[in-house]
Amino acid sequence: MAKVYVSIGSNRDRERNICSCLRHLREVFGELQVSTVYRSASIGFQGADFLNLVVGFDTAWDVWTVATLMRRIETAHGRRRGQHRFTSRTLDLDVLLYDDLVLQDDALHVPRDDITRYAFVLCPLAELAGECRHPLLAVTFAELWRAFPVDERPPLQAVELDCSNEESERRAS
Repeated sequence: MAKVYVSIGSNRDRERNICSCLRHLREVFGELQVSTVYRSASIGFQGADFLNLVVGFDTAWDVWTVATLMRRIETAHGRRRGQHRFTSRTLDLDVLLYDDLVLQDDALHVPRDDITRYAFVLCPLAELAGECRHPLLAVTFAELWRAFPVDERPPLQAVELDCSNEESERRAS
């Protein structure tokens, strides 16, 4: 079994899409580790704030199958590819880590560069896998988070997300 960590983000119908995504991931992979959900400003474009989190799970599937399943879940939630990279999205799922695999392919990069680039990825990953080591840098994710430049940390606000009912009237605002 491989340990996989996936980042989840949404800034369109955020609560509904993230709750539905978590339900789909549980149906496919079983038990999930789920980080705190953080609200952060969109980066690279003007748009609604994002909700971001990281999930971890174990799987016997290979990394390519996992990545394909992530794309299918995005598509099922209205994600359309071919748009500008920095744009609003219903759902964005990225395989951050697949055990200690290092893969730099045209279609897939593991570990994902976003881990060390964005606070909204590294913070929840460090929360779930703080003592795990980055496969290329050989330092823990907790150490990477502590070393992340404070001036490059956009405000991250923890958000309570109630996924007990996908049609919940309670919305993250």
